[in-house]
Amino acid sequence: MVQTKIYGLRAHLDPIKSALSDVIHTCVMEALQYPADKRAHRFFPLDAADFFYPAGRTERYTIIEFSMIEGRSVETKKQLMRLLFERVQALGISAQDLEMTIFETPKQNWGFRGLPGDEHQLNYKIEV
Repeated sequence: MVQTKIYGLRAHLDPIKSALSDVIHTCVMEALQYPADKRAHRFFPLDAADFFYPAGRTERYTIIEFSMIEGRSVETKKQLMRLLFERVQALGISAQDLEMTIFETPKQNWGFRGLPGDEHQLNYKIEV
């Protein structure tokens, strides 16, 4: 399971939401060997008064947070980051303006489709 939150300034995030979702999902599918039908993205477009960002970033500054079941290798997670740094540039987001965080939790800390996560038989691998 992977859930994704995307934060950015409304004026720059709203026009690229669909394209950015596509880029994120293709990177997740490639790096994590994730199924195409499991996209779970939530966008948080913020007004300038609600989004402060570090010096050296532009108004295209974007934060992506991944919440996922633990088990992916360090190299797999780094590959996801590398793919995103490369591919978001086509949307006008520089590597300098992108920050990502991966939060991992055990299967038993997830609940979906009526069961705790550790009681599900997933149709994809976590240990990649």
